[in-house]
Amino acid sequence: MNIAEFLSGVFPWNRLPEAELATVAAAVKELNIASGEEIYRVGDTLKGLYFIRSGEVEITDANDGVLSSLGPRSAFGERGLIRDGIAVTNARSVTPTQLFLIPAQHFLALIDNNTNLNDFYARSRATRAARRSLTHTPVAALMSTDLKVIAPDTTLTDAAMLMRDFGISSVLVVEDGTLHGILTIRDVARVLAERLDPDTSVSHVMTVDPVTLPPDAIGSDVLHLIMERGIGHVPIVGDAGLLGIITKTDLTRFQAESSAEIIGDAAHAPDSDALAAITRRIPQLLAQLVGEGNRHDVTTRLVTDIADAVTRRLLTLAQVKLGPAPAPYLWLACGSQGRREQTGVSDQDNVLILSDAATEDDDAYFAEFARFVSDGLDRCGYVFCPGDMMATNPRWRQPLRVWRKYFKGWIAHPDKEAQMLASVMFDLRPIGGDLDLYAGLQTETLEAASRNSIFVAHMISNSLGHAPPLGLWRGFATMRSGEHRDHIDLKLNGVVPIVDLGRIYALRGRLSAVNTRARIEGAQAAGIISQSGGRDLLDAYDLIAQTRLEHQMKQVRRGEAPDNFMAPTTLGDFERSHLRNAFVVVRTMQSAAAQGRALP
Repeated sequence: MNIAEFLSGVFPWNRLPEAELATVAAAVKELNIASGEEIYRVGDTLKGLYFIRSGEVEITDANDGVLSSLGPRSAFGERGLIRDGIAVTNARSVTPTQLFLIPAQHFLALIDNNTNLNDFYARSRATRAARRSLTHTPVAALMSTDLKVIAPDTTLTDAAMLMRDFGISSVLVVEDGTLHGILTIRDVARVLAERLDPDTSVSHVMTVDPVTLPPDAIGSDVLHLIMERGIGHVPIVGDAGLLGIITKTDLTRFQAESSAEIIGDAAHAPDSDALAAITRRIPQLLAQLVGEGNRHDVTTRLVTDIADAVTRRLLTLAQVKLGPAPAPYLWLACGSQGRREQTGVSDQDNVLILSDAATEDDDAYFAEFARFVSDGLDRCGYVFCPGDMMATNPRWRQPLRVWRKYFKGWIAHPDKEAQMLASVMFDLRPIGGDLDLYAGLQTETLEAASRNSIFVAHMISNSLGHAPPLGLWRGFATMRSGEHRDHIDLKLNGVVPIVDLGRIYALRGRLSAVNTRARIEGAQAAGIISQSGGRDLLDAYDLIAQTRLEHQMKQVRRGEAPDNFMAPTTLGDFERSHLRNAFVVVRTMQSAAAQGRALP
């Protein structure tokens, strides 16, 4: 792949005209970096904007606390460049890495003269990022739909009590389905100041016929209206009537959240309580990312990056409290965090690999160490794994030699437990500690597993236990009883079957990727599945996973805790039809996997 072709696949560079892209490519320098080599440190003069062609780069703060781990097509160095050209973080290669470098002078000239690049690499990050996101965000992604409505003859006392009880700053006055007015905290304060009778009806003091916006408005429309009229609340009204409301607080909260800022706050949190306060911002961030139109894999990657940063901070805080670790260790995540696919609801799945030099006496330290980190994660909303797949369990806190024995045993004797454990452990990803403890283990395991056809067959059979929710007569197989009756589980019966397929493809092709989308794309490239079958599965995955996130976004906007249970009746006929077709694709690919063939 040449440089121009590479850049044409990276946003926002893919928006450059072909001729301009060729000019940029001609200025790019190719760098080959050895494993463990420093690229720059805080305070260094930056040479330009770096893109990762292949390999992995770790970004750390001034105290060498890990902020992020970047892979192919990621860029880094822009924060320092758009300030004063001085690095504000450290960058170090984790593996042998090939980089493309756009020299600093060339990069700055480009963003000064190109609107798309200038918008993306905004010099005033706080204001321009907020303005850019608002101009791309529909009001549906900002508004609250949990509306508190009162009649015009409601007394001021009752209205004030309603606002107090629900902790809200306004109530909407509706009669016969039509919005007549709005009563705000400011109105209540005026009533008190003027000593009006508290039994006066709200119709006498409310703002009559408040200014509204239609549902096709965007976030900047709300901001402009608030600034122009000096108001704090904007109802959203469509043909069907009152749909929601947006407040100035909603806009402030929306503009304040970004994954980078949350990660930065987490990296410097003094304790687990402070971390818990930071992670409470994640649902709002998720709703914002989905509302902006980001793809599901972008959203889940950013949400997972926060979990990684929180975990690494807890690892550091554990050693501050307990002292340095007595032996090298590596903390790894599995499950959705391991695959970088976390959404708004995730438990924790983690393990500890210890150096073979660790003694039995050292385990007392690591037991307390694991408990500190796991308790901290639980406090931050990553609840304890119901299956006890955590480093607090001695079984999952072992020296490297024991881990090698685990994997060999599961592959050699694939009983039900072995299949379940292998499914979890094939999604391992290092988070913090000595990376050398994992070097080679994944490759060894994939090679051994792929050679054992009986093990692979058992893994395929185990994966088929998660079936898409397809019912008769082109309907959905919804839950028949319980709390989630008439709902489908978009995780267990939607995303998980595709995750299982991706894992099977990785085993068959000895693919090192852990992320599901990367596994499917790798399987396509390796011929494990056909190009057409891979495209269909990726399209199905995108639709199902995006539907899941949009469901969670709507719950967050309503003030509810996000979950994975959606009633198909909440979708329109067109959406239901496409979602069912996506499930049909998954079932077809499951059948092909069971027969050991690729779809034509």
